[in-house]
Amino acid sequence: MDSALLERIQDIRHFVITFHTPISISAPHIYISTRPFLPSQSPLSRTLSRKFTSAIKVRAGNLSSWPAPPLKWTGHTGFITSVCYSPDGTRVVTGSDDKTIRIWDAESGAVVGEHLTGHNGGVFSVAYSPDGQHIISGSKDHTIRIWDAKTGVSVGNPLDGHTDWVWSVAYSPDGRRIVSGSRDCTIRVWDAETGALVGDPLKGHTGALLSVAFSPDGRHIISGSDDHTIRIWDAETGASAGTPLDGHTDWVRSVAYSPDGRRIVSGSFDRTIRIWDAESGASVGEQLIGHNEGVYSVTYSPDGQHIISGSSDHTIRIWDAKTGASVGNPLEGHTDWVRSVAYSPDGRRIVSGSDDRTIRTWDPETGTSVGEHLREHNGGVNSVRYSPNGQYITSGSSDHTIRIWDVANIGTGVLMGYKVFHFCDLTDPPKGL
Repeated sequence: MDSALLERIQDIRHFVITFHTPISISAPHIYISTRPFLPSQSPLSRTLSRKFTSAIKVRAGNLSSWPAPPLKWTGHTGFITSVCYSPDGTRVVTGSDDKTIRIWDAESGAVVGEHLTGHNGGVFSVAYSPDGQHIISGSKDHTIRIWDAKTGVSVGNPLDGHTDWVWSVAYSPDGRRIVSGSRDCTIRVWDAETGALVGDPLKGHTGALLSVAFSPDGRHIISGSDDHTIRIWDAETGASAGTPLDGHTDWVRSVAYSPDGRRIVSGSFDRTIRIWDAESGASVGEQLIGHNEGVYSVTYSPDGQHIISGSSDHTIRIWDAKTGASVGNPLEGHTDWVRSVAYSPDGRRIVSGSDDRTIRTWDPETGTSVGEHLREHNGGVNSVRYSPNGQYITSGSSDHTIRIWDVANIGTGVLMGYKVFHFCDLTDPPKGL
């Protein structure tokens, strides 16, 4: 085929993919209204600019060429359970049910070094140390492992003590401690340098530990369990700080600290959100009611002024963190469960991932959707996150892939230019889990 003809065909394909929404709504004059937004080196742009010389012009920010097509990377042979950025945003670490951990270059998508092997069961949770020098992993084999983030070599012996699956692991803010939560209903704290257990196991929950985290100042640990409660622990002594945070009547699916560490927010399958005093454990104000179905994901805005929640009622809600009042109307657009929500680092955008296979970005000030929704996944979107510098969004899906999206392209409607990490046999977590 003639190379010039092939270039034009590819150019028109990019054009249709990018502007499919306005084309489907109103085809007449589409070449005039979209021409200013075409890349300047596009054959279609060059042709139309000669025919429509009086059309509006974009003075700054226009693309010179179409973004690169998506890249695909293979690696894991089991479903992906956990994805985490390094603190500087240059690496992505993934844990899988294939018993391995892999490190990826966040810019190119290339695998960095060999895969990390050593676990005898699937890997449920991975996290970077605050300085980015180490990675920790929690596994079905009941152990936690520490890895050198540069060489991929296992550091010391496995952290052994749990008697059932390790669901969640996290570093303390100063990197000196590791906390783990297990299906054995206990929490354990470890010395990150020696791997030794610090004190006795933290006992009190009567159900599996689904989530554990340190407070921003490192003084406390919070835990969320399928026993319907949240607990606060003294990170130094391991003592329970007060009574369990009791009030939810179903699984506590998500917990998060406020940026200043003074408040804790929890979201539950009982359709409610609750705010707690991190020091006393007392409930702050009334429960936040508005969702019609279970709450899957909650988080604070970077300035601590607002809380966002994603629900199986297909909506996202924004709440005033001080008064508990709903801010504006629900953010509507998804057509299935909203499994994950997150703020951009500057707090100016919200991203949401849904079982409807799309990712949407929102303006939290107006509650309106920003740009086109991202719909390249072929399965439900289980997790979304912004990179530390706010330039990228990562999404994990039941279609066996992790995708990285260029935030700068979202507002323009250009949905190319993302990167795809491809994996085999990723199973969609059942609804309700």
